[in-house]
Amino acid sequence: MPKHRGALSGVLALALVLTGGAAGAAVPDSAAAASWENAPAPASPRDHGVTAVRALLHKLTAVDGAPGALAATRKGRSSGVQTSGVADLESTAPVRGDSRFRIGSMTKPFVATVVLQLVGEHQVDLDAPIERYLPGLVRGPGGDGRQVTVRMLLQHTSGLPDYLTFLDPRAIIADPLAHQDTGELIELALGHEPAFEEDGAGPGDEWHYSNTNYLIAGMLIEKVTGRTYGEEIRRRILAPLHLSDTSVPGDTTSIQGPHPRGYVRPGENQPLIDITVFNPSVAGAAGEMISSGSDINRFLDALLGGRLLPPAQLRQMMHTRATGDEGREYGLGLERRELSSCHGTYWGHNGDIFGYQTAAGATTDGRQTTVMANVDPGGSDAQDDDMEALVQAGLCEGTSRTPGSSPS
Repeated sequence: MPKHRGALSGVLALALVLTGGAAGAAVPDSAAAASWENAPAPASPRDHGVTAVRALLHKLTAVDGAPGALAATRKGRSSGVQTSGVADLESTAPVRGDSRFRIGSMTKPFVATVVLQLVGEHQVDLDAPIERYLPGLVRGPGGDGRQVTVRMLLQHTSGLPDYLTFLDPRAIIADPLAHQDTGELIELALGHEPAFEEDGAGPGDEWHYSNTNYLIAGMLIEKVTGRTYGEEIRRRILAPLHLSDTSVPGDTTSIQGPHPRGYVRPGENQPLIDITVFNPSVAGAAGEMISSGSDINRFLDALLGGRLLPPAQLRQMMHTRATGDEGREYGLGLERRELSSCHGTYWGHNGDIFGYQTAAGATTDGRQTTVMANVDPGGSDAQDDDMEALVQAGLCEGTSRTPGSSPS
């Protein structure tokens, strides 16, 4: 899936070049063998999807430079996890199928779902200016809250500059456990010019991915409900769906439960650096959550299946606009992409955060796939494409689609 490289992983790449860090070992060749957990053996001759998943997982770890990788698939009551490589360069322990990991911008569909639930409860108006709910917050060269609506925030059409573009990477890497204040991050962004590319463009005219939008969406949830956006996600999504692997960590710097170490590579041919432990408040509502492959799949199944949003709000979420990337459109916190491997479309999101890359997709007929690699940034140039190809291989596994059919 396409990366939003103005995000945390891009900031960190520059930071590591400037400051250096502790080196890790190379990935053992023997660690590239894939394993299969909790899934039936593929049935011949329709095992092409399984074979493709195994091959792509092997490529991520043997060629693309990820120490480990995971692909979790789910189709109705059948689910399975394939893994490749190692969770820890020092111990060479294999990646576990029940691993938890940081999911970066895959946080955004959770946040958007809560906002749309509030819309369904008539507590929020999608087309109201954010000024109504957070008066005076969005002010500065970068934007005006009287012109930016809630919908524009969720769909990345506000034009607000991305705060991550303006962070000092040396400060982040020098003190990775430091708390980052959301209000200050928003103020940092708004001190710069808006992200419009065309002369005369204004809020709503162009699509421009900006993590600032979702920091504000998190504050909106808190203002309307009186509870933090993390508490609302737990109350409205995690608890009802029994997503016990998923959390909103706030200032918690560790990952609870089984998890692979997260790594970055500061430059070509440089050794990997362990950055598993850090304070994700720098990502906030734009990308701080932790989850697992099985939990993300269950969340997407419930979301697309109409168990989290009323029909009207789900339609709003799935009403997309072009992003400028062929075959990719963006709704409200949810991407729509062409399913070229077996035709049709799928819905999901990707996530990049220090140490981990995640990609997830689901079809409306009940198929889901989540993929994780435990290096970001620092994989090969092909890693993005291979992550997307893995999502598609998992979704298309065992299908016999023909052109013109629509599994979405």
